[in-house]
Parts: sequence; C-alpha cells; structure tokens
Amino acid sequence: MTLDDFQPWLERWRLTPDGAPFTTRFGSKLLAVRAGGAPAMLKIANGEEERRGADILAWFAGEGAVRILAHDDPALLMERAAGPRSLAAMARQGEDDEAMRILCRAAARLHEARTTPPPASLVPLDIWFRDLPKAAAHRGGTFQASWAAAQVLLAQPRDVRPLHGDLHHDNVLDSGEGGWLAIDPKGLIGETGFDYANMVGNPGIEVSGAPGVLARRMGIVCAETGFAPRRFLTWVLAWMGLSAAWTLDGGGDASPALELARLAQAELAKL
Repeated sequence: MTLDDFQPWLERWRLTPDGAPFTTRFGSKLLAVRAGGAPAMLKIANGEEERRGADILAWFAGEGAVRILAHDDPALLMERAAGPRSLAAMARQGEDDEAMRILCRAAARLHEARTTPPPASLVPLDIWFRDLPKAAAHRGGTFQASWAAAQVLLAQPRDVRPLHGDLHHDNVLDSGEGGWLAIDPKGLIGETGFDYANMVGNPGIEVSGAPGVLARRMGIVCAETGFAPRRFLTWVLAWMGLSAAWTLDGGGDASPALELARLAQAELAKL
C-alpha cells in the first residue's frame, strides 16, 4: 500500500499526508493527514461493516464520536483525536476505575436521543448474535450458558437505541479540548447493555481477568447507568460467548473471552 491508494481524495480534499498509511484488521486503509492544518484521518472503507460504521458516525454528528469532515464512499475523512491520554494505558497503570467511568460516560453520550432518525443500515442484535447458537450446539459448555443468557436478553430488550457495537478502551480516544470521542463503530441497534458489556474484556485478560476486577467494573457500570447487576452480568456472559465463538472461527485463542464468561457466571451465582 502506498500514498497512491489515497491520491484521488488527497487532491479532492486538499489534504497533506501526516504519517505512513496502514490497514485495519478488516482491510480498510488509513492515513493520518492534515486538513486545513488540523489533524484528520483519511479512511478507505473495506466492506459493508466498515461502511455501516460511516453511516452511524454521520448520525452521531460529533456528539460523543469523531466528526466526519467529508464522505465520498468508500472514502471517509474524519477528525483525528490526537490527545496524549489512553484509556488502555490508564487501565494498565492503576487507573482502571477512572477509565471505566470515562467509557460509561462516552457510551451515555452516544446513546442520547437525537432528532434525526437513525440509519437504516443498523444491524439488530438478534442478527449480530446469529453465530452463538451454532457454537452452543457444537461446543456446549460455556457457549450453551452464553446462548441461554443471550436468548433471555434478546427476547425482552430494554432501552433499545442505536449502538456503537465495539465500545472499549482502544475505541474511545482523547481529543484534547473535545474530550473523549469514540471511533470505529459497528452500527448496531438493540439494548444499551450490549455496549457496556463490550467494555469489560479490555485492554487485555491480564487486566480484565485479574481478581476482583469484573466485580469492581460491574459496580462502576451499574452506578453510572442504573443497570441492575444481574442484567449487566448477563450481557457480559452473552457477549463473551459470542466473542469466543468468533475468535475460534477465526483460528484465534478464545480462552480470554471464555474466562471472562466464566467469571460472569461466578458473579451471577453470588446474586
């Protein structure tokens, strides 16, 4: 990949490269640029999921997420959150509680009601979870428990809103004076608890799976949101099973997600 891949939009939007191009794990191409002297990010989206993310970013309109500065499918020009702080670093350096509170408040901003209708491209959570029953049938054990939890949640959703879909420590960035802003949404729709469950698997099992961390994070999320502990932990159990299923399908190590699913089961047993 070279700057030639970005050239049409560099010229059209009068952008100056501000770093080396790179790709995401989904195959999208990214280049840090300057737009009128301000830091920005030029992205060439790859595939439906990445394009759906652009749809919901436009709908967020800079409220809790980075602003879209220009859009010409598949190219997307976004503001670049270039502040020095990192939620992942905070979590690893003894500030995990504060990182979780920041994530919760970022989620609350994204979930706020808006006057414009949400994008038609948003994927309902029952479709997002379609791979979990297959894992439960073929692998049993924790996957069965996760699917049972998901069925309860999906059958009677509460507080249904457009969702980020992948809200965690590396997807909420410091933008300096603009505060903490989300990037890389999946563009889902469903109960808000799903976004909060996504937070607890990061920034790594060495942090998220340490003794007492899940219980402490549960307390923070429930204090910030009003969620009942049982509802929140049920979302964690459901999401970690789905995450493990996807990881196994991709040939990766699902043990961290499965460990967190089991920790959620253990916390549920105490309630």
